[in-house]
Amino acid sequence: MSELAAPRGPFGKPWLLLPLAFFLALAGLFLARIGRDPAVIPSPLIGQEAPRFALAPLQGLTRDGEPVAGFSDADLKSSGGTLLNVFASWCVPCREEHPVLMQLAKEKGVTLLGLNHKDGTENARRFLGGLGNPYAKVGVDSSGRTSLDFGVYGVPETFAIDAEGRIVAKHVGPLTIADAEELVRKAAGRR
Repeated sequence: MSELAAPRGPFGKPWLLLPLAFFLALAGLFLARIGRDPAVIPSPLIGQEAPRFALAPLQGLTRDGEPVAGFSDADLKSSGGTLLNVFASWCVPCREEHPVLMQLAKEKGVTLLGLNHKDGTENARRFLGGLGNPYAKVGVDSSGRTSLDFGVYGVPETFAIDAEGRIVAKHVGPLTIADAEELVRKAAGRR
């Protein structure tokens, strides 16, 4: 008499449970991220002094007939706080946020600095010439070294820096008016 093996069911073949386990892990990850702002990426630099750097000016860029200066970490210390905006002419979202920066430049009390990331001189000058220059100073980071020191993931990114030169907030992606107001508030030290 031959013995027939009893049916084993789904738990007899554990590899059949792999797709279910993968799905549950992925669902758990998505659930953990619900309600979080994707533009808020934690940075180990929050609360730290800004990295040391010195950036040359964007050659040929003028404002009111005067050359626009480059800047260094010393320029980040401003009584009303500083916003450091990382931009490039080839960046489509940078064009999207530019009207917000132009409006922000009209406000008193906040210093807006532009870090031109891995861009061609002529392209950057044409970008600011065509859309307007909202920045008090523009520094060129052609190698991307300073951007790397700040932990930049991509452009645009904006850093709020307090009067002591500490990074107090970081925003990834194009700014809205509400985002800009929040960064200005944090840079000025207002809760």
